[in-house]
Amino acid sequence: MATEMEEDSCRPEVIVDFAFHCGVFHIVVENIGTAPAYRVSVKFSRKFHGLGGRQEMSGLRLFRRIEFLAPHKKIEILLDTSGAYFQRREPTRLIAMISFRDVRRRSYERRIVHDLSIYKDVSYLLKPGKPGWDEFAGCSGTSVVGGRTRTGEVKYVRTERASLH
Repeated sequence: MATEMEEDSCRPEVIVDFAFHCGVFHIVVENIGTAPAYRVSVKFSRKFHGLGGRQEMSGLRLFRRIEFLAPHKKIEILLDTSGAYFQRREPTRLIAMISFRDVRRRSYERRIVHDLSIYKDVSYLLKPGKPGWDEFAGCSGTSVVGGRTRTGEVKYVRTERASLH
C-alpha cells in the first residue's frame, strides 16, 4: 500500500504561466506533475485580449476543458507582443483559477496570481537568425520588425521599450 507521501509525489500539478521572450507573450498551460491530469479548466479573473486585440484569450475553448493533459506536457499559445498588449491597456494583474482531477477523480484547485506589469520596462533586442526572429516578424500587430531588402537581408533591427505610463 502506497504511503501518503508517495501518493503526493505521483500526482498531476497543472499551472498556467505567462512566458515572455523577446517582446512576445505566450500563455502556457502545463502539467508539471508526474501523473496525468483530467478535466483541466482555467478561469481568469478578468477578460483580456490578444492577437492585436482581435481575440478574447480568456474565453478560448482551450481554457474551458482539456480532457487529458499528460505528465510534463505543455500547451503554449501566442498571446501578443508586449508593446501591443500594454498599448491597448489590457489587464496586467490576472488571476488564473485552475481545476483538474487525477486518475482517481480527486479534484484539485490552484490559484496563481500574475503581474504582467513587471515586463513593462524590459528592453530586448531581436537579431535576425536567432530563435524567435521569424516567428516574431510574422506576428500581426508587431511594431518591432526589421525592414527587409529584396534579397531578404534585414536593413535594421530596433528594440522596443514599453511605456511605463
